[in-house]
Amino acid sequence: MGEHVARHVPARQTGTFIYEKQSPNWGHDVFRKGCVMKSLICSILMAGAALMGTAAYAEDNPWLVRGRVLGVIPDESADLSVAGTALVGDVDIGDQYVPELDITYFFNDNIAVELSLAVTPHDVDAVSVTVPGALTDADIDLGDVWLLPPTLTLQYHFDTGTQWKPYVGAGVNATFFFNEDEGGVADWIDYDPSFGGALQVGVDYDLDGEPGGWLLNADIKKVWINTDVTVDFTTALGASVDAEVDINPTVVGIGFGYKF
Repeated sequence: MGEHVARHVPARQTGTFIYEKQSPNWGHDVFRKGCVMKSLICSILMAGAALMGTAAYAEDNPWLVRGRVLGVIPDESADLSVAGTALVGDVDIGDQYVPELDITYFFNDNIAVELSLAVTPHDVDAVSVTVPGALTDADIDLGDVWLLPPTLTLQYHFDTGTQWKPYVGAGVNATFFFNEDEGGVADWIDYDPSFGGALQVGVDYDLDGEPGGWLLNADIKKVWINTDVTVDFTTALGASVDAEVDINPTVVGIGFGYKF
């Protein structure tokens, strides 16, 4: 009774990260970004829970599912460096068009939370790169990479008294990179995960004018994505290049939904 028992908890591997006892500075950036992401998500969920306790539910089923075709249009830029020394150059990331699924839950007639899910492949090039003694104003193929960017937004839906139902939203985005192809010049390439904000505006058009049923949807999001990229050019240049890359895409979607 009253004794404290110490237990050893083995390291646990989750996804691509291994959580175990390390030095105090290990994984500081990932931990910090992860905490911010968790805090933002908790804030949205807590706000939703409060709304459930203070507002009446919508009379019909609270679930809405949409399928959309997205145009993902990056507004990219990059700061390049080698061993801390800045390089002249930038990045070009290709546009992409992909299918998307989103799931929306209505707390009442006006307030909802939406989870948007899609994966997007993008071609990546370093452009106008100058490395003293090696390259001058060169474009380098950096292959392609896939992005998984789930986005959670808290929405306000306006009651217009018509079949047109506009809404606005704000929330958080987590972007994970996978299936990296370094292209024909680099030896390998690595992208750090990103955590950022998202803004949204859209409109649903009720196709039958009755509660529930099919609807047409148009939606625009601005998503802030920033990743630290390391590109190993040891074979070609004898060095690795670091890049802080802003992707920051505008995401335009159109599709159909069904309100249960």
